[in-house]
Amino acid sequence: MNYEGLLLGAGAFFCIGLFHPLVIKAEYYFGVKSWWAFLVVGLIAAGVSLFVENTYLSIFLGIFAFSSFWGIGEVFKQRERVQKGWFPKNPKRNQ
Repeated sequence: MNYEGLLLGAGAFFCIGLFHPLVIKAEYYFGVKSWWAFLVVGLIAAGVSLFVENTYLSIFLGIFAFSSFWGIGEVFKQRERVQKGWFPKNPKRNQ
């Protein structure tokens, strides 16, 4: 039996589950200027994935990198969701 697909699927599920609340918290505390952090993390993970010899770890890092890249767009969409009142606005942060 091949478990690799299930393991990588679980890794992708983990990344999605991790980045969903990270995007919400990043927008709440830092606003859309947090997009660059997602870019830097994604670039680092993508770069490391190129040099890791373990195939599965390399694939997981690639999934992690592209989940981080996805987070860039989601931070801007999260701002729109906050403006619509779907999520709370941070009263202590100046826009």
